[in-house]
Amino acid sequence: MTGSEELAGRFEEHRGHLKAVAYRMLGSLAEAEDAVQEAWLRLSRSDADDIGNLGGWLTTVTGRICLDLLRSRAARREEPMGDAFVPDPVLRPLAAVADPAEEVLQADSVGLALLVVLENLTPDERLTFVLHDMFAVPFDDIAPIVERSAAATRQLASRARRRVRGATPSNEPDLGRQKQVLDAFLAASRAGDFEALVAVLHPDVLLRADSGALVRGAAASKLVQGAKAVAEQALMFAPFTRSAELVLVNGSVGMINAQEGHVQSVMGVTIADGRITGMYILADPERLRRLDAPGA
Repeated sequence: MTGSEELAGRFEEHRGHLKAVAYRMLGSLAEAEDAVQEAWLRLSRSDADDIGNLGGWLTTVTGRICLDLLRSRAARREEPMGDAFVPDPVLRPLAAVADPAEEVLQADSVGLALLVVLENLTPDERLTFVLHDMFAVPFDDIAPIVERSAAATRQLASRARRRVRGATPSNEPDLGRQKQVLDAFLAASRAGDFEALVAVLHPDVLLRADSGALVRGAAASKLVQGAKAVAEQALMFAPFTRSAELVLVNGSVGMINAQEGHVQSVMGVTIADGRITGMYILADPERLRRLDAPGA
């Protein structure tokens, strides 16, 4: 084995972790892959023998790459769909719940609701929160990336933490109870039962639908709040639920609608006290084509 092959093998051992870091930083699976590939290119151009902790080095390099991307977005004022933006979902079959290995992965999942909240942080806040609070990177290692002292970086993380805690909705942790609520929602939608739909929705439920920049009309991106208003939306699109199936969306029970092998939409939810409090629907055709969707 050549030195370059050995280095590539060592890098592959960290790829999954680096993709997890980049996904939480960027909310985009495609951009996360690009960031990880850039981290590999930077490693291949470095003197790896001088790197004492390869995992730590790669994590901070990936963080720096993602921070540059976030700052570039902010400089160009890129807000793909404004308030209706829904990050890329990570999908797995619902049957995976019975697999102990998948349960470990599910336990480490980050929900769509949290990713939406992270979109509202500044690039530096997001980097600091993700690296420290999610991956336990020391402030001394983060400080050079954000060009602050360790003390100032700690304050940055504290501010980000307060914003995240104050804005992230709670979610029912039991997958079985999640499934019961989604089953009830699907049954009510398919039956066209408005009152049953309202009953399964929290009075202040918020529907966030991201259809991309090109979709117009009733299916365009939108924010809808309130049980009755969301129930009306659900009835409008009830015919599409005929082909909907339950899947794991970022580790929680959600729904995918695929027709003739093509994904039409993905929905993640947050649930509290047996009712849906938040609905996160991705229906952007361009982004859906890039998803690795079970059964599609």
